[in-house]
Amino acid sequence: MERSTGRAGGSAPVERRLALLLAAAMFVLVVDTSFMNVSISAVVRDLGTTVSGVQTAIALEALVSASFILVGSKVGDLVGRRRAYVVGLLAYGTGAVAMTLAQSLVAVVVFWSVVGGLGAALLLPAMQSLVHGNFDGAARKSVYALVGAAASIAAAVGPLLGGVITTTLSWRVAFGLEAAVVAVVLLGVRLVRDVPYTGDRTVDVVGTVLSVLGMGGIVLGVLVWQEGGDAVGALVVVGAAALAGLAAWLVRRERAGRATLVDPGLFRSPAFRVGVSQQLLQQVSLGGAMIALPIFLQMALGYDALLAGLSLAPLSLTMFAAALVAGKRPGRRRPATRVLAGFGLLVVGVAAAVLVVPRATSGWWLAPPLVVAGAGLGLLVSQLNAYMLSPVPEERASEAAGVSSAAGSFGLSLGLAVAGAVMLASLATGFTAQAASSTGLPPDDKRQVAAVLEDDAEIMSDAQLVELLADEPPEVRAEILRINDDVRARSLQVALLVPLAAGLLGVVAALRMRRLPDPETRATDTAVLG
Repeated sequence: MERSTGRAGGSAPVERRLALLLAAAMFVLVVDTSFMNVSISAVVRDLGTTVSGVQTAIALEALVSASFILVGSKVGDLVGRRRAYVVGLLAYGTGAVAMTLAQSLVAVVVFWSVVGGLGAALLLPAMQSLVHGNFDGAARKSVYALVGAAASIAAAVGPLLGGVITTTLSWRVAFGLEAAVVAVVLLGVRLVRDVPYTGDRTVDVVGTVLSVLGMGGIVLGVLVWQEGGDAVGALVVVGAAALAGLAAWLVRRERAGRATLVDPGLFRSPAFRVGVSQQLLQQVSLGGAMIALPIFLQMALGYDALLAGLSLAPLSLTMFAAALVAGKRPGRRRPATRVLAGFGLLVVGVAAAVLVVPRATSGWWLAPPLVVAGAGLGLLVSQLNAYMLSPVPEERASEAAGVSSAAGSFGLSLGLAVAGAVMLASLATGFTAQAASSTGLPPDDKRQVAAVLEDDAEIMSDAQLVELLADEPPEVRAEILRINDDVRARSLQVALLVPLAAGLLGVVAALRMRRLPDPETRATDTAVLG
């Protein structure tokens, strides 16, 4: 029997070019949010908006991709994976171009968060199927490894790369380069062979609506709370009810022998169930840390994008290195033990950061805690996907990978939204309380000072605040700066409680994992992209 080693019907140079283009597309997908995180202060300044507005845009982009990734997989099945891949690239490229030209936060939310998020929801499942269908045997494993490496490298160098480009050129240039890479990938689309879908083409409309309402309602509720809007409780209740309704609907539809958005049978495996929940908690922790820390570095310490990227590098680089080492050297430790160690290191690192923050006068103070937390996250990255996919039959592996990606994206958006909202709410209440209780402020000025700090301090560095207070008496200026420093430090501590709580829940779940038998490793070349 002839052994196939590459792309079906393709030559080695063609398959190499296609593999590099797929890796480039994945690099852009992953590096995108890093660019935004380290450019928060620059975006706020250029667009004349607020930190909470930019944070909402970041969380909304992750939410849209999470809410629609399962839908995007089904759309690719129906219209063709190659077409979904092209449309996803066009949507993502539209978001990148919009960021280079945006003059308001509305444009960022509409084109980057929504259109770009929908593009990611189409692109990730399509890439999963196209890699599987365009390559065979050893070549397929190599391409999965290459695309996965591109994602890992993007996560590791994204903050540094974004910081360098934003500081030396502009944050708009960073997104313009993204758009250029997307254009290059689109020029090579003729190399992609479509992969036909032969399964059931029935659409589970009710399941689709419930999944979008469920994930969207919960995160949107948090974002509305952050902006001081109404109906927060109603949105969260609708989201929770929709998720509960989705679970009941899927079971009912499966019993009736009809097509479902997601096979509920996947969740009958304890390993898959606990693996997905751990994936979600890991991403909540990562999202919480990656919104709170950049805001602190840029707003409180006055760092530009480059210094913020350098300060975050210990987390991202250690995460990459730990994942690489743990993935290459399985060792004799059980996967559950490694997951427990990962969450344990994450908890220790975040807890240390909480203690360090009030004393931090530079990013160097945060380096040791971030190294520890990054090592923990790297251990989790190296174990969780393989753990949850091991008990899944080969024919359900792509669907399980989609569920894993959706859970991870939902956790990321939830962590971004909750930590950001908690941080900004803590700022507002802290400024009001400290101004009211201050003995160094004139009684008539207390309310005005609280209002000014609440409205303006979140978008200014300490140096800018000093300039704003130049005309105030020295004792009043000193008291306002003291309140600002104290409240900002406390708000970051409160925000870091979100990833800390997620890490502690992960430790509890990991202890339960240790009571489960390890799932048998099956011989498969299926991987999770993203």
